Amino acid sequence: MNDLVQSIIDAMGGAPKELIVFIISLFPILELRGGLLAASFLGIDMWRAIPICIVGNILPIPFILFFIEKIFELLKNTKLVKMINKLEEKAEKGAEKIMKYKKWGLLLFVGIPLPGTGAWTGALVAALFHFKKKDASIAILGGIILATIIMCFISYGIPFLVSMF
Repeated sequence: MNDLVQSIIDAMGGAPKELIVFIISLFPILELRGGLLAASFLGIDMWRAIPICIVGNILPIPFILFFIEKIFELLKNTKLVKMINKLEEKAEKGAEKIMKYKKWGLLLFVGIPLPGTGAWTGALVAALFHFKKKDASIAILGGIILATIIMCFISYGIPFLVSMF
């Protein structure tokens, strides 16, 4: 992920640092995790970076929760059907982990920074497996908060501790 984040930072070199972090936080796969790493690389204060990353990560979630099924149905009749099938397969793989514990499973799936997890995939699973929108929203927000805590330690805490020695 570090290389991808660095590539985006390099590609957007002339843009304001906060805008770079916000855009990275919007991307699926990178999300808040990549945004906080980028903010750390760019020297943005952690307390300034947190709200930028959270807003960037949350912004796409309502659209996924409310509209993804309709979008998938429309796109299945186009040349993008293979992409839709892959996204649905990814959601099904994530669903196995989530469905056992429902809301808590979704919160942990979104919050623990592992490959293939995050708010985008969590929202996709919640939408395709018909979670209540309120329950899904609360679990995803909780997961984003958990991911923020973990990633702040990784992006800011560890480098600080290392610099002390």
